[in-house]
Amino acid sequence: MPPTPPAPATPASALALIRAFAASLGAREGAVARVILERPAEVPQWSTQELAAAAGTSTATVIRACQRLGFRGFQHLRLELAREAPAPLDEQPTPGDTVDHVFESARAALLVGRSSVDRGALADAAALLAAASRVVCAANGFSAPPLQDAAMRLATVGRPVEAPLDILAQQFAAHSLTAEDVCFALSHSGANAHTLATVRAARRRGARVVSLCSYDRGPLADLSDVALSTGAVGAPHAVDPFFSRLGHSVLLQALVTEVAALRSSSGADAEDMREVVVDALAEAQP
Repeated sequence: MPPTPPAPATPASALALIRAFAASLGAREGAVARVILERPAEVPQWSTQELAAAAGTSTATVIRACQRLGFRGFQHLRLELAREAPAPLDEQPTPGDTVDHVFESARAALLVGRSSVDRGALADAAALLAAASRVVCAANGFSAPPLQDAAMRLATVGRPVEAPLDILAQQFAAHSLTAEDVCFALSHSGANAHTLATVRAARRRGARVVSLCSYDRGPLADLSDVALSTGAVGAPHAVDPFFSRLGHSVLLQALVTEVAALRSSSGADAEDMREVVVDALAEAQP
């Protein structure tokens, strides 16, 4: 299923939106998106005709591609790209520039994530996780921390899950699943070989698969009963997809909230969870 078309571009999100939704475009519109991503500093100075020529397509296709990517048209795209252009090299950075840049990038990532999430798929994923007899989590590398964090929070709302860190332990657990169970997998690329091996093992045992990726298409999504996507942000092929992981973490919190509503944990359960936290706090020494 193609992703929901993004809302109109908002500050600090133009390139992130284009990168996230470029894969959902057709061949000609995709060519327009590739040129924009490859030459973002030049496009604000171009006309519609110049962008069409660079992409080997028509002006009508350029305008349609811009609208599919969440802009009102080419002029709106130009304005957003110009606003995001880096400062001239001869300008001296001021204290706090890095902080501002990182927080703006985080904001852009979250805006892309909100636009990318299929709300119906989120509800379906929550229903599967809430009703499963067992849930085994699978994630590796930089994708592991967000899922480990979500596993702990799921336990606090009455939905205990298994979240082994070792890649072989994940596959061993998947081989013991049944048709009443769920394998919950997270992979930024959707192509992590170890995670895919765990998911394939779970499917062979008849378990349902819920996945979360940055991309709406890929090997992991193809193997899933329910696939969630937050959109890809940051530099393509980055070693550490940090800003994409922010979107994953926030979506996982939304999923935990949905599961909590379906599980309807008692007040006594919640009080027990708070006692665990209280008992873990050390008293200050006199």
